[in-house]
Amino acid sequence: MRVKSRWFQNGQPKPPAQVASAVAFIIWRVAQNALTRMRRAKFDIDPGPQYFAFLAEFLVFLIAVSDRIVYARLAPEAREGFTTALAQRVGEVLGENESELLAADATDSNRRFIALLNERSADYASFGYGAEGPDFGFVRYFANRVNDVMPPKDQAWAVAQVMESEAPEAVAIVERALRDLLAVGPRPEARDRVRVSGE
Repeated sequence: MRVKSRWFQNGQPKPPAQVASAVAFIIWRVAQNALTRMRRAKFDIDPGPQYFAFLAEFLVFLIAVSDRIVYARLAPEAREGFTTALAQRVGEVLGENESELLAADATDSNRRFIALLNERSADYASFGYGAEGPDFGFVRYFANRVNDVMPPKDQAWAVAQVMESEAPEAVAIVERALRDLLAVGPRPEARDRVRVSGE
């Protein structure tokens, strides 16, 4: 699976909402890839409410990560516009998918996702994010939230899987994608595009 993280035409900074739309697509694919990897590692994530609970926690984490990355790169108003647009678009995509697969109300799903994001954002705000990415507490908190949606038989191993494998890979992809999407200048060679494992 490839994740494109370069604009077709570069040279001018893109509006925060346009960057957010591209990032929403990327983090949706990253979260789906993580879910696939967890299932391949024999974690039970059944189609249905648990499937979407896992995706929701992963997407909230990646929105929090994205917000921290742009903190150092965008002015406060642009950052707020970016994060708001990102949350809204991700909530819409999650709602559309939940509606399609579970015949759920997409608007209600989106509303629940935004409520979860607001609740979790207050917690994520208490953790650090530096040049090396999210601190231990940031990732541990995320791993524990994922663990909450796992069946009891998997809870002994899910935290380690998330902390050691899924979170670091996801963060690396999002950091590189945002660096590329916020860059101004000539496009790099195709080989420099972001790649997600699990192809």
